[in-house]
Amino acid sequence: MSAFSEIRNIYCVGRNYRLHAAELGNAVPEQPMLFSKPTHALALMDGSEIAVPGTRGEVHYEAEVVIRIGRDYKPGLPVDELIDGVALGVDLTLRDVQGELKKKGYPWLAAKGFRNSAPISAFRPFPGVLAFSSEPFGLRINGQNVQKGSITEMIFDLQTIVDFCAEHYGIGRGDVLFTGTPAGVGALADGDRLELFYGSETWGEGVIRLR
Repeated sequence: MSAFSEIRNIYCVGRNYRLHAAELGNAVPEQPMLFSKPTHALALMDGSEIAVPGTRGEVHYEAEVVIRIGRDYKPGLPVDELIDGVALGVDLTLRDVQGELKKKGYPWLAAKGFRNSAPISAFRPFPGVLAFSSEPFGLRINGQNVQKGSITEMIFDLQTIVDFCAEHYGIGRGDVLFTGTPAGVGALADGDRLELFYGSETWGEGVIRLR
């Protein structure tokens, strides 16, 4: 059975950290800005290679906290009761493709939804918002820290984005949310080793292969 066989929908929150919005020259949204990825975008960060397009412009990394919904949603339920798992992931983006799509007013699927565009660590039990806020998360590439942030820095907190998603799109058991990326995004090169960390602990790693 696939490690992702029970995942139903993948929602992603864009521009949820102010410094990241600023580094790309984007306005800070007034409400959560959501898009989705197909489940075929998932790739387990277990140290293996992650093949991504290498002929369509730059591929950018965006490290994120990923939450998994473990029960049916009901209005008023706190996220500490709704979330049963947390992971770290990378929202990979074909940045040049995205730029062209934005100019034309087209959806982002071609830039965000390609195969292996959502590498992710294994899920761990969610300790609750307060406990998880106690340590930063981030990304190292070839041993160098390139991103570091905390869920306390989010523009829209976990409760807000879960409730917003439920109201506008529906959310329930088996759905996951990529919750936004801190500043420091950039382009990947063939052979780059990615390492996702929380506090002092490595949660997932993999090697990028541009095809």
